Amino acid sequence: MRHFPIFVNLSGRRVVVSGAGACAVSKLRLLLKTEARIAVFGPDPAPEVLKWAADGRLTHLPRALEQGDAVCAALVYGANEDAALDARAVEIGRAAGALTNIVDNLEDSQFITPAIVDRDPVTIAIGTEGAAPVLARRIKADLEERLPASLGVLARIGQAFRPRAEVLPMGRKRRNFWSRFYDQRGPEALKDGEDAARLALEELLAEELAERPEAGHVWIVGTGPGDPDLLTLKARKLLHGADVVIHDRLVPAPILELARREATVIEVGKIPYGPSWKQEDINALLVEHGRTAQVVRLKSGDPGIFGRLDEEMDALDAAGIGFDVVPGITSAAAAAASIKVSLTKRGRNGAFRILTGHDVNGFAEADWRDLAKPGSVAAIYMGVRAATFLRGRLMIHGAAEDTPVTAVENASRPDQRVIATRLIDLPDALAAAKPAGPVMLFLGLTPRAAHIVAQQPEFQLPESQLSEAL
Repeated sequence: MRHFPIFVNLSGRRVVVSGAGACAVSKLRLLLKTEARIAVFGPDPAPEVLKWAADGRLTHLPRALEQGDAVCAALVYGANEDAALDARAVEIGRAAGALTNIVDNLEDSQFITPAIVDRDPVTIAIGTEGAAPVLARRIKADLEERLPASLGVLARIGQAFRPRAEVLPMGRKRRNFWSRFYDQRGPEALKDGEDAARLALEELLAEELAERPEAGHVWIVGTGPGDPDLLTLKARKLLHGADVVIHDRLVPAPILELARREATVIEVGKIPYGPSWKQEDINALLVEHGRTAQVVRLKSGDPGIFGRLDEEMDALDAAGIGFDVVPGITSAAAAAASIKVSLTKRGRNGAFRILTGHDVNGFAEADWRDLAKPGSVAAIYMGVRAATFLRGRLMIHGAAEDTPVTAVENASRPDQRVIATRLIDLPDALAAAKPAGPVMLFLGLTPRAAHIVAQQPEFQLPESQLSEAL
């Protein structure tokens, strides 16, 4: 983010505009919505500038900006449509300690003016770092259609009522009060006038004060493989409202960004074969916060697949804390979709297995003879370190050396990698690739792109794409 968005208090402060023509008019229309004292410098003023000056809304001086004209100014705009005059205005403004902007000149400006949706006192600013003004205008138009003009009226009514609402405790109860007003009661009451909306606030406050405090609750939410677009709508909604977010190490930053800024966010990382949170400590943390807060426990993939879901549910049950489980897209499904293959296929396999290689001892219970049969398909989670063991067990039970195995690292994410290999070469292929992210192994599956090469010999896919980055 190159430009940090802020809202500057211009009440009673000077804003200087160098230039009085058409270029200046577009900025002045926006500046006149503020409480600033506006001074415009420039000969040959546009008719609008003369009218605004006659109405006392700004001061116009029919000459170029000079040294001393920007004293005590908060902002200085160069709007002359003349490079030399605009550069001079910026020099004068910066010497006076003001922030400066040249219209349509991003590189020489200290700040930019965003597209604005005005529902006073609600103001929405839209910026694109100067890269796509047309896109900013389109977003502005879309928001203006979606936000009724009455929104500003409700906001002013709510603003006047804020001191009364402070009798509600900070946090969820107060947020619920305002959400109920702005989402439901306020718009309905405003149909009968502003007095009815004010009365609705009084009634709503009495209801909130009479209600018992909301009990804590825990939602155990699957975040999918990491792509925020694969997050369920329910998961997004819960994240927006959570008081506390407790997340695994593999939950990426773009998903965590969906949480409220005021939420407490706690990482309870588990690093394979490295220092990790103990499961009992995670359970204790869920119980501690779940007694009084609305907690979202984020788990990579789906909570019910190798996510130690039962241990956390048992701990919450034992403590008498309510909880719900929100499923996520498991990594096997996401990885298969990313390489464009199906996990089951008529004539090949009517079932597939899900295994974990995190604990090699757990492999002892697998039906290796059945897994080794031609056409068998299995998704193996956390299997990189067990690759040699996996190859040995399968080949002992009759699996062919050229059985296809596909490894997908960071499924669905921008840095996804695909390593397509054979069972006999699996450990070496993984050692050469040195995956750093989570890896899904598919026994018996080849990426669809490899099938295309096999079926169309005249189509040559680069070797690097077949071996490492399909």
